[in-house]
Amino acid sequence: MMEKVVLIRYGEIFLKGKNRNFFENTLENNIKNALISVDNVNVAKIPGRFMVSGFGEFDEDIVINKLKKIAGIYSFSPAVLIETQMEEIISASIDQLSDEQGTFKVVTNRADKSFPLNSMEISRLVGGRILSANRNLKVDVINPQHILNIDVRENKRTYIFTKTIKGIGGMPVGCSGKGLLLLSGGIDSPVAGFMMAKRGAKLYALHFHSFPYTSELARLKVEELSQKIAEYNAGELTVFMCSMTKYQEMINRNCNPIYNITLLRRAMFTVAERLCKEKGIDMIISGENLGQVASQTIESMTVVSNVVKDIPIMRPLIAFDKQETIDIARQIDTYDISIRPYEDCCTIFVPDNPVTRPKLFKVEAEEKKLDFDKLVDESYETMETVVIKAR
Repeated sequence: MMEKVVLIRYGEIFLKGKNRNFFENTLENNIKNALISVDNVNVAKIPGRFMVSGFGEFDEDIVINKLKKIAGIYSFSPAVLIETQMEEIISASIDQLSDEQGTFKVVTNRADKSFPLNSMEISRLVGGRILSANRNLKVDVINPQHILNIDVRENKRTYIFTKTIKGIGGMPVGCSGKGLLLLSGGIDSPVAGFMMAKRGAKLYALHFHSFPYTSELARLKVEELSQKIAEYNAGELTVFMCSMTKYQEMINRNCNPIYNITLLRRAMFTVAERLCKEKGIDMIISGENLGQVASQTIESMTVVSNVVKDIPIMRPLIAFDKQETIDIARQIDTYDISIRPYEDCCTIFVPDNPVTRPKLFKVEAEEKKLDFDKLVDESYETMETVVIKAR
């Protein structure tokens, strides 16, 4: 009996030695969570692979699109699964190339050494039968237009496929700790989140707003970005929303305006560290990029980071140029959302000439004009939690 399945391959997990089961189990759970909306789908671990089966004909594209967004998958192939019998293999192989023309070759992997024909003999026999059935095809073993793969497994089952789709690679989400993404409405932070999810971090997000100076449309924009990020974060993203309105008003009223952004970002990182400790999150993730804007000079980042004492700050985009970031934003489908003209709180009360190389003692002197701890407490108390599901 022939069944449509998807074969999934993983890359770096092979390097994990005694811990390999943990990484495989994490990836298996992530695949199951991503496909939970697909009726009758089944995810099974087979030697060195995973196999997805049970989905209907009209769900195949949904399965493929979801697998493309799961970190830890190196590549995957839509395939047909049949019993390991030579006539079954030949029939299924002919069917796979029945609508094709041009050049082809057959590549066989015979894991089942008890099968009477070896790999070369299987390929030669199948190739000859394909040529007889389809006069529009010719053999080219050097540079073929089509490659038919036959994988004869030890369980007396054979997989046949012609297409290999590249995954995003990396490590399964959840195997490298938890990260709190500082999520603005811009281009950089969603990409930073994607990069860390690809390395196995389970993402949570913290978004700062200054309603009514920032609009409800800005919040909706962040929720849409969160839906996109959730697709790469095992299907959901918990987003914490925090108001900085009062804090920004007090800065604007009492402090030298050239320090507005520096003072705001120090408060943000203070809130972020506190939230990490409360929720058991291991790291803060920022989309900062060295030298991109005034607040991202080494001096500015050093002064801002100074308020964080116990939680590491990850900046995966630190050495990217802007085009590299934009390219990834387009790849993960966040770019068009990010460029909508609804901005976050970092875009209000912006001075004409912000300080680019702040001195810590001068920044601390400005903070003394405020009741910093009380204002941070008041901001923290505004925290809302929203769980965003992937589409």
